[in-house]
Parts: sequence; structure tokens; C-alpha cells
Amino acid sequence: MEKKGKWWHVLAKAIAVGGTMTVPGASGGTMAMILGIYEELIESMGNLPGLLAESMSRGSDACARRRLWDSLRFLALFCLGALAGMALLARGVLSLLEHYPMAVSYFFLGAVAGGIPLICRQARVKKITWQALFWPLAGLFMVYGLAALPEGLFAAGLSGGVSSPGTPSFRALLFQFLGGCILAVALILPGISVSQMLLMLGLYEPVMEAVSSLHFASLLPLGLGAVLCTLLVTRLLGGAMKRRPQPTYLLILGFVLGSLGELYPGLPEGWDLLFAPLSAVAGYQLLSRLARRAE
Repeated sequence: MEKKGKWWHVLAKAIAVGGTMTVPGASGGTMAMILGIYEELIESMGNLPGLLAESMSRGSDACARRRLWDSLRFLALFCLGALAGMALLARGVLSLLEHYPMAVSYFFLGAVAGGIPLICRQARVKKITWQALFWPLAGLFMVYGLAALPEGLFAAGLSGGVSSPGTPSFRALLFQFLGGCILAVALILPGISVSQMLLMLGLYEPVMEAVSSLHFASLLPLGLGAVLCTLLVTRLLGGAMKRRPQPTYLLILGFVLGSLGELYPGLPEGWDLLFAPLSAVAGYQLLSRLARRAE
């Protein structure tokens, strides 16, 4: 962790990433890249199982235990900061969506579109090939496949907020866990919004209510699924971004393009005819400028 700065730097960056995750259309992974913390985050998560096994072996040395401690400390600080950022902004985002749904939705549309140029530059497509068409289409189909799932399927046991009576059934807990596994993809890949994934899974409002009310116990199955699947696929996806960056970023592009359709709230009316386009431009400019600073 020393190579990235002091502990308060990690905590502050994690708060920014966590706050970003509460905004539909804004990618926590992209924000992590912008803040220069993404590579260490992927490395720490991907190496954690190996470091644990190495430290528990009889022939482990002090260096192995130190690397394990550094990774655990970094991840603990990051998780703490991300949860704090989500808790600080969740209530405000819900309030804005309730009072200004059209303007806020168009701001999110602009924010999603603002990340597209960065993804295209990362893909480095120099000519149109079958791969340049296949991978974005695959991402699109995956997004619409998720959108075709029964509404609220993964929100069982969370619907109705923290005041829902009774104890969730095993089926409800299982679906929350599976929703967390799907959510892990958004946690890992830059360009995919965690909040947008929550929206597609029917989990956004229940999760935001639980976070804003500090009722984290109801999120344990979801969080467990997300953490376990993140640890399982981090090494695979991190390696893919290094060894096969073009197909990986083109797949991400398909996710982002698909999310635009899912976010579209319809045509504005009245005063929203003025404020909705302005909000979209503001969202685009904000994220695109942040993305350019990341390069």
C-alpha cells in the first residue's frame, strides 16, 4: 500500500469510488482508474487467495506474511471507505430521483455516454473486423438478457426496505447471493456501473434504502455473493484486460451501450424540455473530462 500513498489517501479515494457507485450510470471501476487505485485493487484481490495459501504453508516466510498483511489492510481500508461513500450519498441520490426524475435520469444518460470515448480508446480499434462487431453485440445481448429476468427476482427479502416483516426464506437468500455474483462483474470491470447493474437486477432502491438507513445486515447475502465471486473472477478478468484488452473493452462497450437503453426515461415534457438536455450535457462533460485525466 505504501507505493500508492498513505492510508488516508486510500480511504479518501475509496470514499469517492463508493459514492460513485450510488449513481446509476457512473462506474466505480472507472473512478478507481481515474484516481489511480484500480490496478492495486485488482492486484490485491487477485493475489489474496494465493497469499493466504502461501502464508498458511509451513515454509512461509516473513515476506509472504507481510504481503498478505499489506493486501488485507489495503482491501479493508478500501471497503470501509467505499461503504462510507455509499452511506453518505445514497439518501441524497434517492431524494433527487424522487423529486427530479427526468432531469436526473438524463444526467445519468450523459454520464454513461461520457465514459464511451475512454472505452473506445482503450479498445484501440484501428479497423472494422468481425471481432470489433461481435464483442459489443455480445455485451448488448448480455445486458438485455439480464433486463429480461423477472422484475424483482433478485430483490427477494429486500423489497419494501428494512421494515419488511419476517425472516427471508432460503430461496430469497439464495437469489440475493446470486444477484451478488452477477453484481461482481460490475464491481470488477471499469465502464460498467454498479448502480446500473443494481437497477437491472431490481435491487437499486432496496439497497439504497438499506445503505442510507445503515441497515447493512439485510445486505449480507448480496455482499457475500459479490465478495466471493469477485475474488474468484478478479484474476481471470484482470488477466484478460492485460492479455486481450481489445475484446475485453469491446465487451465493456456493449454493456455500456446496453445500459443507455435501460436508463432512457422517455421524452421530457414541460420545463424538463429545457433541463433534461442541459443535465445530459453536464453529465457527459463531467465524466468525459474525468476520463481524459485518467489517461
